[in-house]
Amino acid sequence: MGEESEFVELVERHRRELRVHCYRMVGSYDEAEDLVQETLLRAWKGRDAFAGRSSLRAWLYRIATNACLDTLRGRARRVLPQDLAPAAHPHTDLPPRADIPWLQPFPDAAAPAQTEPDSVAVTRETMELTFLAAIQHLPPRQRAALILRDVLGWSAKEAASALDASVASTNSALQRARATLREHLPEHRLEWTRPLGPTEEELAVVRRYVEAVERADLDALADLLAEDIRAIMPPWPMWFAGRDAVLSTLRESWDPEGPYYVGRLRMVPTAANGMPAVGAYVCGPGDDTYRAFAIGVIRVAGERIAELSAFHDLGLFHAFELPMTLPVADVSTGDLYT
Repeated sequence: MGEESEFVELVERHRRELRVHCYRMVGSYDEAEDLVQETLLRAWKGRDAFAGRSSLRAWLYRIATNACLDTLRGRARRVLPQDLAPAAHPHTDLPPRADIPWLQPFPDAAAPAQTEPDSVAVTRETMELTFLAAIQHLPPRQRAALILRDVLGWSAKEAASALDASVASTNSALQRARATLREHLPEHRLEWTRPLGPTEEELAVVRRYVEAVERADLDALADLLAEDIRAIMPPWPMWFAGRDAVLSTLRESWDPEGPYYVGRLRMVPTAANGMPAVGAYVCGPGDDTYRAFAIGVIRVAGERIAELSAFHDLGLFHAFELPMTLPVADVSTGDLYT
């Protein structure tokens, strides 16, 4: 086996966790993929400088962190619609915005398995969209310090070394980052211990949600939505707060006689950011195929849906390994949540 092959074999085991690390840093699954490739390329070129002075993982994380910092330099932070404006009126009609750097969801299938050897455990709280949106408020170096220290559990000395900074400045950056996060997250969200992945209770709620959507049953859906639900749909730069606003918006898009009718919907189950998710497909009037429509990420609180995030980015279907079309003859896929 040649030197390059041996090197690839060593570093490949860390690819998934590096992808998660880069995703947390930049808020984009697509960019995280590119940054992992850049990390491995930099590692190969700089392999002679490694010399085993630290663990291979720590060395790769250092390279990945600095690759992310280079990418973020001078860049606008990634956002969700609620970062841009107050909640919209149900009948608000704004055009989609391709010029805004939107936060992207992350497919659970691309994260390291909890039992995967030599991987850092990925907790759900540090992958939820709310957390990802909150850390986007941090300047890049503060973001890196918080992720290295509080998410990965590195020591102050290890984090400072990765950032080419002093321990004092790294600790200062961490304290400022924690203070900013407290402004954007509930206190309990700073306790990051829950394993990644949906629970059976959440999946039971989502099964009912899928059935209601595929039947276009607003009454059944109303029983599932939390009173203070929040709904977003990037790249549309607006969001809706409250059950009544969400139902009013859906009523227009589900009305076959109305001007905003989108068509019939079908759902294929998946998981994103540690939460249940669906690939949504729509069959428009006169069409004979269900076409990729959105990746929907669903946050369940208790027995109600607290957040609906529909990402209308067709490129994500490839990332989630979902087909671009479904035949109309297919039966409802809601039973796949069993």
